[in-house]
Formats: sequence, C-alpha cells, structure tokens
Amino acid sequence: MSAPQGKAASPFRQPKAVWAVAFACVISFMGIGLVDPILPALAESLHATPSQVSLLFSSYLIVTAVAMLIVGWVSSRIGAKRTLVIGLTIIVVFSALAGATGSINGIVGFRAGWGLGNALFIATSLAVIVASASGGFAGAIILYETALGLGIAVGPLLGGELGALSWRGPFFGVAVLMAIALAATLAFVPSLPRPKQRTSPVAPLRALRHRGLLTMGIMALLYNWGFFTMLGYAPYPMKLEAHELGLVFTGWGLLVAAFSVFFAPRLQARYGTAPVLYANLLGLGIVMAVIAAGVTTPTVVIVAVIVSGAFIGINNTLTTQAVMLVSPVERPVASSAYGFLRFIGGGLAPYVAGKLADATDLGVPFYLGAATFLLAIPVLASGHRLLRQAETDTGDNEPVAPALTPVGARAATDAPRVIVAVGAHHRAAAIVDAAARLARDTGSPLEVVHVQQTAVVEEQAVDIETTEQARAAVTAHLDRLAASGVPATGQILTSVGDHAAAGRALARHAAEVHARTIAIGRSPRGPLTQFADGSLTSALTRAATCTVVLVDPDSTPLPLTTDTLTELRNSPA
Repeated sequence: MSAPQGKAASPFRQPKAVWAVAFACVISFMGIGLVDPILPALAESLHATPSQVSLLFSSYLIVTAVAMLIVGWVSSRIGAKRTLVIGLTIIVVFSALAGATGSINGIVGFRAGWGLGNALFIATSLAVIVASASGGFAGAIILYETALGLGIAVGPLLGGELGALSWRGPFFGVAVLMAIALAATLAFVPSLPRPKQRTSPVAPLRALRHRGLLTMGIMALLYNWGFFTMLGYAPYPMKLEAHELGLVFTGWGLLVAAFSVFFAPRLQARYGTAPVLYANLLGLGIVMAVIAAGVTTPTVVIVAVIVSGAFIGINNTLTTQAVMLVSPVERPVASSAYGFLRFIGGGLAPYVAGKLADATDLGVPFYLGAATFLLAIPVLASGHRLLRQAETDTGDNEPVAPALTPVGARAATDAPRVIVAVGAHHRAAAIVDAAARLARDTGSPLEVVHVQQTAVVEEQAVDIETTEQARAAVTAHLDRLAASGVPATGQILTSVGDHAAAGRALARHAAEVHARTIAIGRSPRGPLTQFADGSLTSALTRAATCTVVLVDPDSTPLPLTTDTLTELRNSPA
C-alpha cells in the first residue's frame, strides 16, 4: 500500500514476479469457461452422452475438493513458490494429456489430475502476489481482480475460438499458456519464506466443528450444486456451435466479474451480507427455474444463463466474506475447509444431473438446481445471528469482525481522545506524528488504530499482514511517541472485506469512547480501487459522530467537509 507522497499507487507498477503470477491467474480463471463451449462437440466427436461428458467436471472438482484439505499442509512445508510451481506443472501436463487422448474416459481421468494442480495453484496464488508486491498491496489486489475478470470473460471466448477448430484446442491452449506462466514463475518469482507454523492436514476437517464455518460451507455446497448444474448442462439446450457458445459465456463471464468486483461490496455495504445473499439465492433459484421451464427454447436458456452471471458474481464474493467473518480459525485453514465443501457440491452436481437427465428429461436437473439454491436460504438463515454479530461487532462469545485488539498499556485518562487511523504503508509514521501534534495542541490523549485488512477477491481471502506484523507496527508508533513525550495507546482493527466496513467500525469505536476527533491521512489507493471495495474515508465521514480531520504531515490539518470529500475524490490521491 505504499505510494509516493500525494499520489496513489498504480496497480500496474509491480515487479515481474507479480506479473508472472497474474498471467497464470488469467489462464487459471479461464479453466472452466474454456471448456464450456466444447461440451456438445465433445459429446458428438467422442460418441458420448451428456452425462458422460459431465464427468469431466465431476472428476476435476472432486479431486480439487479433496486436495483443498492438504494444500495448507503442503504449502506450510515446502513454501508458497514451490507449491505454486508444482500446481502449474501438474496443470500443464494433465491439460496436454487431456488434449492428446482419444476417449471421454481419458479426458475425465486427466481432468482429475488437472484438479489437483488447480487446488495447489488457487490456494497460493493470491498470497504469492501480495507477498511479491512492491507497487502497493492495494495495487497488487486490484491487479489480481483484473486477472480474475479477464480470465472469466476471455476464457469462454478463447474456448469458443479454439473449439471451433477442434475440441482438442482448448486443452492444448491451456497447456501452452500455462507452460509460459510456469517459465515466468520460475524465472521471476523469488523464494518466499515458509510459514513459521505448520498446518496439520486434518486442521480443515477439525475447523468444520465450528458452527459458523460449517453452516457457510453447507450453504456454499448447495450453491455450487446449482451453479455447476447450470454450467455443465446449459450448453446442450442452447443448440449453438462452439464459437457462438463462447460468445454467450463471455457475456456471462463479464457479468460475473463486474458484479463480483464492483457491485457486491456496494450492495453489502448498503444492505448487509445476509440480506443480499438471501435475495441473491432467491434470484438464482428463479433463473434456474426459468431455464428448466424453457429448456426447449434456446433463447430463454441463453438469456437466463447470461443474467445468472450477475447473481453468481455477487454470491462468490459475499459467501467468501461471510465465511471469513464467522470463522474463528486461521484464514488458510478456513479457506481449505470452505473450499472442500463447495467443490464437493460442484463435483457431485454434474454426475447427479446426468443420471437425472438420462432417466427423465433435461429440465429435471435444472429444477433440482433451483431447489438447491432455495434450500441454501434456510441454511444461511440458521447462521444469521452469527453473521449479523460478526458484521455489527456485537456478542460476547462469538468471533467477531471487524474487531479491536488493544496493544500496550490502557489509557490513563478518560478524557476525550484523538484517534488516528493508519494502515501498512510508508507514510503511516508521518501521519501518526502529525496527529500527535493535533492531540498536543488540543490537550488530548492519542490513540493509534492500525487497520489490519483481510482482502477478499472472488473466492479467495488473504491477510495483508500477520497479527505479529500489525502489533509490531503499533508498538513502533507507541515507542516513538513515548520518546517524544506524547501519551498514546494503541489498537489493531481487524476487518474482513471492503475498506468501507473498516471505516464504519472505526466510527462505532470512536462513538463508544466519545472521541474528540478522528485523524486520517490521504488514501494511497487509487479511485478505481476505492470504487471497487469502498472508501474508508467516505464511510468513516458518513458514520462518524465526531469531527473527522485529514492530516498531512506537510500542512495544517484539514476538516473533512462534504466539499472537501468531493475535492478528494477528484484529486490524484
């Protein structure tokens, strides 16, 4: 999150290591959409039924699900880069073998190996990008989001073009592109330190004993059942060629990417996670029912599938945030447990759908998919209290986020304080020192709040910094202030998801302690990033009941009026 003074960090000013992994992410995110346009061609060319072809989803996803249980154990022992390289190598080998085989059983088998590589890759890619970033953490995350959107949108288009030449084209295309990504990763990504604490291979299963994580995992299983039913069987009733199918799923992918990155956080900020998920799952159920009822009308299926992309984008992002909000275990363990359940649902769905379609007609699997979307609503409702507590920072015994953790000694006085909020960027010390001058001038104690963020992108979550790093940053501020004779206390504010959520949590805390003023510095993030995941400054200013002041180490503190906010939004910072 570092940036030159007064200027936002560009997400594109990154080292080669970040670009290498980002390119691999584009190809990885192409994965599922790439093969969707060739499903009918596979069935025709290999004389297979749709239910047989659907097994290439089942084998891929079930192996991915099981592998998710051990990726943390593997990565904590051999390191993130080696895990990433092994995953990429497996994908290259098995995607090439899938393209070279001449039978549907061969493709199903090789897709299983591909699933193993995919699990190793997706579990470490975001963490490697963040660890390798020098152009700012926020910039690295927006670059990851860009790779995600590009992969989801371009995958079906490329799959359609290559599939129009031969059904083997998409498989060989992935192999070649991933081989390039593998070479770049080996050349440019440095060796990363291994985690200090090794993860147990049974830790994800043990984590499912926690009610909140299990509830969200079961909801994700039901959601993915419906999602992969649609993805695996919708191409058949469309009756389109590979190129045309590619265009349809490109439209779908554009909506997935846009609603995941830009609209999901804003809907969440306005209505809350649970209400948005309830409405979203209901919308998906209706869309699936429309597909089922209109399965003999290609236009109905095409329009419904494209529209579903908006709901799927929202669900992917908010479900992951919900998991991280209610989970009391480490992020990698929670991700592995959640990934296991959701991929199991995705893997079983195409197999069951195929059996149902063979025994009845093609509409029945879609009706079942609609039912699983609707069934996910009461499952989510059973954990509503846990999720609501996590979002509003209430409750005594449940894990909550955002949450404040004191660092150092407690305040020696109850006098109204000045709170300064900073993040992990190189201007933090100067901002704290400027706020200290403000506190000294008003005769107020100073409280340093360090915002420790968990970034959530689509279905991945990663901590920007460890708790130890955040605590060390606060301690360094307090030691420096003590040496200057400024009385100060410290807090760590942990927040999952968008920056706006952290802003609202900071406003609540300031109201509870009757703070005199909240001081913040200029955001090191660009306007696109702030639009995508919310602005801490805007959310804080709207929610705060005390004065909010913008501090600049080189000028006089500036009150944040509405006009000032407008000016800030239009400024380069």
